[in-house]
Amino acid sequence: MQLTESYICLHEMRFHAFHGVMPQERRVGGDFLVSLKVGYPISKAMGSDDVADTLNYAELYELVRREMSQPSSLLEHVVGRIAEAIEKAFPDVTSAEIRISKVNPPMGSDSKGAEVVGRFIK
Repeated sequence: MQLTESYICLHEMRFHAFHGVMPQERRVGGDFLVSLKVGYPISKAMGSDDVADTLNYAELYELVRREMSQPSSLLEHVVGRIAEAIEKAFPDVTSAEIRISKVNPPMGSDSKGAEVVGRFIK
């Protein structure tokens, strides 16, 4: 069987990070959820059953953790850094969707969060 598309997904990874424009966000931080949908050819791993033939999601998580630990004013900046890091670290990636949600944004409303979504396709 030949798959036409395949993805590695990580859902709602939780991080306490120091992103935001407001001084208190940079000082005390906040909670963020990051989800990834990364296009990656998995056909080799389907046959071999060997982690060396796929995108190791533990390595993908570590890449996101490193980028989330670097404070930024804007989530757009963080999304861009994660996209660049994925493309550099995993050259076989064909696409990616990166979602970062600020769990309790300081905007005076009752909401589940504010989210920035970025996508790239090679």
